[in-house]
Amino acid sequence: MKVPAGERVAVVGGGAWGTALADLLARGGGSSVRLWAREPEVVESIRERQENAEYLKGLKLCTELRATSSLEGALGGAGVVIWTCPVQYSSALLARAREHILPEAIVVSASKGIEVETLRPMHEILGAHLSPGQSRRVCALSGPSFASEVVARVPTAVVAASRDQAARRQVQSLFQTNRFRVYTNRDLIGVELGGALKNVIALAAGVAAGLELGHNTVAALITRGLAEIGRLGVAMGASAATFAGLAGMGDLVLTCTGGASRNRKVGERLGRGESMEEIMAGINTVAEGVATAHAVRDLSRRHGVEMPVSTEVYAIVVQGRDPMEALDRLMTREPTSEAPVASPNPERG
Repeated sequence: MKVPAGERVAVVGGGAWGTALADLLARGGGSSVRLWAREPEVVESIRERQENAEYLKGLKLCTELRATSSLEGALGGAGVVIWTCPVQYSSALLARAREHILPEAIVVSASKGIEVETLRPMHEILGAHLSPGQSRRVCALSGPSFASEVVARVPTAVVAASRDQAARRQVQSLFQTNRFRVYTNRDLIGVELGGALKNVIALAAGVAAGLELGHNTVAALITRGLAEIGRLGVAMGASAATFAGLAGMGDLVLTCTGGASRNRKVGERLGRGESMEEIMAGINTVAEGVATAHAVRDLSRRHGVEMPVSTEVYAIVVQGRDPMEALDRLMTREPTSEAPVASPNPERG
């Protein structure tokens, strides 16, 4: 992978994922890559020690990576903008950032979630702040990819999705390395939904692990969770095939089973009896599944899609339902058949 000569790339968001992507690009483009971070301590840590001690402690970053706390400094002149800020804070930050984004720039969303207040996926949030031309070129980058493993150059595969063929191919070329493989997909909404909704199912898998229920339970939650994600996705215009790919099944399996999954960790603590207030007070990273649980509840109602697993996650996270009661409610639902995701009138899941 090589950043085109003279091309500047801006990465907006100094969390683990933004730092990992900036490091990946800096190894091929050197000083062409700028990382914007909100926290002064993150900028200082990267500048002084080539390490994001706040979010990726102990992992050395490319010496050519440059960090800044200036949005104008990061975005000015950038032909590609990688957006990694948490979804729930993106609208406010975009209102400040948009004046610095070049009209011809390609904006790549690497944030996973649904805006709770508006139920908008990231491409719609970006579209509300970008020009029509910029909006048409928006690309989503998603797939099974823990940030720490990307920095460690563990072989990883993801998807670049855009309705604009040239944009998705350019993003594919930008990120492709011998350790980071990028596939393209035109199903922008499906790739975004897969990346967002899997976090809710990961909370459920974590709860099951916290309750020490075993591998059978987790496997069932992953499988039925994928089915209901696919049903909602198809109802919202996505392709059913997308959910069998990296942004669907791939990301879901990783987030539900991997020890580095923030959402799974939150679920584990819920399963062990901790309250949401206790959990959220003690973490410095965003578990998007908590906010997305609200959005999924509302989206499922809007589109008339039954989502039993996600409904029980919402009840646990928001309403304080006992996890064992939620499990009993899932297991004692009326027996039904295993309908395919693409069914126009799927039976109850």
